[in-house]
Amino acid sequence: MYLKHVTGSLVEVLEPAALSDPCRSTVHGRLHAGEEMQEPTEFAKRELAFPSGEALPRCWVDPLYKTATR
Repeated sequence: MYLKHVTGSLVEVLEPAALSDPCRSTVHGRLHAGEEMQEPTEFAKRELAFPSGEALPRCWVDPLYKTATR
């Protein structure tokens, strides 16, 4: 799965299951910028969005999403 980083570059998420876990604030991914394949690194979920620019669902990033008021 590819997401967009705040820098505008695409990030290949290497652990898609971790992305939907609201208790994890980071995911392992690989930045797709330039011609050479980058080393995997951790990315903060708050710095990622869908390629369309839409934010990640709240239930993916907030462990208290069921109890928090809107």
